Amino acid sequence: MASKFLLVTVFVFDLIAFSLAVAAEHRRSSASVATEANMEFCVYDSDIATGLGVGSFLFLMVSQLIIMAASRCLCGGRALQPGRSRVWAIALFISCWVAFFIAEVCLLAGSVRNAYHTKYRTYLSATPPSCETLRKGVFGGGAAFIFFTAILSQLFYMTFSKTGDVSLPMRGDTGIRMG
Repeated sequence: MASKFLLVTVFVFDLIAFSLAVAAEHRRSSASVATEANMEFCVYDSDIATGLGVGSFLFLMVSQLIIMAASRCLCGGRALQPGRSRVWAIALFISCWVAFFIAEVCLLAGSVRNAYHTKYRTYLSATPPSCETLRKGVFGGGAAFIFFTAILSQLFYMTFSKTGDVSLPMRGDTGIRMG
């Protein structure tokens, strides 16, 4: 039986991670070109999206670690009983990790790119400096994959908990039955 406390805890962590990713998308850095003493340079606004992205990254990681610790990552602990639940648990396990990896890459890359500020200066000329900023949608993509990861990881845990213990044969039993 799936632990309701574990599912609620993971849901709260995933909800926090999703909220932080959406907030990071709305608070991305923007830049403008400023002129001072015959030089043009880039001026960036607040850098809060980087911290929000890293926070989202960490909350999602903790959520995934909790689910994987509870299920022993399918590689340790009890054997899974053959059947439909085992097939679904394995498929959801793989899908959960793929969505998790994509979400983490989006959040990490978005945070790193948002923190990068060009230091390029030019003398007054026809071409202003390139004030590069993070593309719109990187943190949003991370938020979408956080949502997918949350659904897939909770479904994985519920199907994993439905698979029963495989009963081990008694000592000395050869497993061959005679009619």
